[in-house]
Amino acid sequence: MPATQTPPLLDPQFLARLEQLELVSRKIFLGLMKGERRSKRKGQSVEFADYRNYVKGDDLRFLDWNLYARLDRLFIRLFMEEEDLHLYLLVDNSLSMDFGTPTKLHYAKQVAAALAFVGLVNMDRVAVEAFSERLTQSMPAARGRRSLWRVLDFLNKVEPGGSSNLREALRTFSLKSSGKGIVILLSDFMDKGGYEDALRYLVARQYDIYLIHVLSQEEIEPELMGDLKLIDVEDFDEAEVTVGGPLIKKYKQNLAAYRAALQDFCLKRGVTYLFTSNQVPFDRLVLTYLRQRGLVK
Repeated sequence: MPATQTPPLLDPQFLARLEQLELVSRKIFLGLMKGERRSKRKGQSVEFADYRNYVKGDDLRFLDWNLYARLDRLFIRLFMEEEDLHLYLLVDNSLSMDFGTPTKLHYAKQVAAALAFVGLVNMDRVAVEAFSERLTQSMPAARGRRSLWRVLDFLNKVEPGGSSNLREALRTFSLKSSGKGIVILLSDFMDKGGYEDALRYLVARQYDIYLIHVLSQEEIEPELMGDLKLIDVEDFDEAEVTVGGPLIKKYKQNLAAYRAALQDFCLKRGVTYLFTSNQVPFDRLVLTYLRQRGLVK
């Protein structure tokens, strides 16, 4: 039997649709349209912002001589400074992500590739990280359409491995990353250590944070029945259970409660939470759901 070929992360037709989009940050920039991404800092671009009193050592080129003629005082002209938008894509590649058809990991990589392309064609700085118990692979920030091959090559090489330690991975990321920006975290959030402490690291850095919670349809609507031995793929914990209607009902209640708690945690901290199944076409997720949430337009 020939080996099953992994489908490409992006196809040319979808790329053409993505070219019409751009990323929007709610927190980092004052403007919303391209060309309106302005820092609150004052710099030396062409757009006037304000005046301040001249002090010794200031660049004399920015003195306003017309104002001096009227007021007999020296003022320096200040200008709004352009600031790059940083996009950080964090992809969970722990072993639990290697489940479903397509696998949750492949689905997450498709979404990451699409959003990376949107950032690249708009000259944003795009960095990608894969993580499990730690940051396992890193792609330094890239910019421009020609960098798409680097993103796709990086993502194609990301393989599932290791157990999940969201707290350690996000702590390391928060310490090493520089600059404000958008963080998109793609994970199934199957971490026995929880998510609260991990997400607080991102919140403390004041990133514009989007959580994309990816589960397989089998995890949302399990069809298992009978006497089973369940083995955790990450730490090999075993549990012998008899699966029937009451247990399935309890499982769904617990999953709904977990999702609701995660969403509430995010809502209280200004984090955007989006839940999806691997059966939702990823292009619909990007073009419709993420547009509705304000990430792209």
